Amino acid sequence: MNVPVVSVVAKSGTGKTTLLEKLIAGLKGRGYRVGALKHDAHRFEMDHEGKDSWRLTQAGAATTVITSPAKIAMIKMNRDAQEPPLEETIQRLFADVDIVLTEGFKKSAMPKIEVHRTARSERLLCRDEEHDPTLIAVASDAGLQLDVPVFHIDDAEAICDFIEARFLQ
Repeated sequence: MNVPVVSVVAKSGTGKTTLLEKLIAGLKGRGYRVGALKHDAHRFEMDHEGKDSWRLTQAGAATTVITSPAKIAMIKMNRDAQEPPLEETIQRLFADVDIVLTEGFKKSAMPKIEVHRTARSERLLCRDEEHDPTLIAVASDAGLQLDVPVFHIDDAEAICDFIEARFLQ
C-alpha cells in the first residue's frame, strides 16, 4: 500500500474515538490530509428509512452515491456478506490522503497504537492478552514500562509527533 495506515485499538469504552479526534485535528493542523476508517462489528445504517438514498437502495441499487459540493457518500451493498479486506478498502477509497487512521481492526496486520485506561482494564490487548508484533505505541493513563513507546493518553501532540516522524517524513 502506498498510504501509511495506523490503527487505534482498545477495549470498548476506553477512548479510541476521543484520541482519534485529537490525532486527526493535530495532523490536519500540520498540513496533512487524513483519512479515517472505522470498524463496526455490527450492522450499521447510513441511509435511514424514508430518505432518498434508502429508497434507492431498497429498490435494488447495488451502489448509491450521494454528492454535494461539500461531501460524497457511498452506500455499497456487500453482496458477499463478508467484510472486505482492510487493505483493499484502503487502496480503493483512500488514495487521496497522506495517512489513514483506523479505529478498531485489532486483528489486522496494520501498525497499532493501543489506548489503555486503568479504570477500564489493567490488561493490555496487545501485550498482556497476547503479544501483537504490530503494536508500535501505547497511549495510557498509567506509567507503563513496555517494549514500545508509551504516551500519556491526553498527549495527542506527542503522539502526532511520533506518527509524523515514523510515517510522514
